[in-house]
Amino acid sequence: MPVRIDEEITFRRLEVLLAFMETGSLSRAAEKLETSSVSVHRALHSLEAGLRCALFRNEGRNLHPNDAAHALADVAREVLGTMAEGIRSTREVAGYSADRIRIGSLYSLTHHTIPALVMAMKVRKPEVQTELVLGSNADLLQKLRDGSVDAALMGTPEGAPDVESEPLFVDDIFFAAPAGSRYAALDQIDLATCADESFVTLSEGFVTYSGFVDSFRVAGFTPNVVMKTGDIFSLMNLVSGGVGCTLLPGRVRGVMPQEIQFIPLQPKYLMRQTIGLHFLRSRERDPNLLALLTVCRLARTKLG
Repeated sequence: MPVRIDEEITFRRLEVLLAFMETGSLSRAAEKLETSSVSVHRALHSLEAGLRCALFRNEGRNLHPNDAAHALADVAREVLGTMAEGIRSTREVAGYSADRIRIGSLYSLTHHTIPALVMAMKVRKPEVQTELVLGSNADLLQKLRDGSVDAALMGTPEGAPDVESEPLFVDDIFFAAPAGSRYAALDQIDLATCADESFVTLSEGFVTYSGFVDSFRVAGFTPNVVMKTGDIFSLMNLVSGGVGCTLLPGRVRGVMPQEIQFIPLQPKYLMRQTIGLHFLRSRERDPNLLALLTVCRLARTKLG
């Protein structure tokens, strides 16, 4: 049966022992550890109590390590080194301060926002590799919670007290129609007049889908949705090909400027998306996430 380790023997006290052995005095060990000489002396005495044997001999006011102290110091170096490596590898598995960061993102943010943030992260932390995971708002929130991504750039989720959010920008929703359609001459769209129109939309779970549903609830009718798709760029292709109209966030206006016309909605239908950086509150001290948070704050005025 393994020997039970007395509670007086701790990692911190082993660190004190090594500092004392390396510096040769209580005062220098205290300076190295940013503590007091009294605390160092107390820690060394606690180790002796826990081991139930003497580690030092007193010569006046000075402590001199005996053979037992040297033996314990050799073991302490190995134990502390092993534990430090264990902490590092455990944090890496959990994604904490690893040499990579996994960022979840909405498809619509890959046109401008994601490239800007990735390049800024490379400048700030060149040793950290960035992995990109795309999905809907619902997908990304689940991946955030199960640890598949470290952070997510998406619409701010409702009812998520476990998630820390940093807003980046607010985006308006527009009516999107093929270029040259019968809506081309309008300054604003009254959705109530579009009951006979065919529509295409994103699948449920995307933040843009939620805005789509809310807008037509205000219009007072259920739109004729002829097709759904799983990414916003396919959706835009469907619009440009004349399959149907849709509602799109303003951030994608520059993707297909010749094929799709973005027309403002009348104020009563106005829907806005708050896009932000999101990560679990339990990981708010992760150095990689803090670096990404800083990058987002610095780039905030340029995003969107």
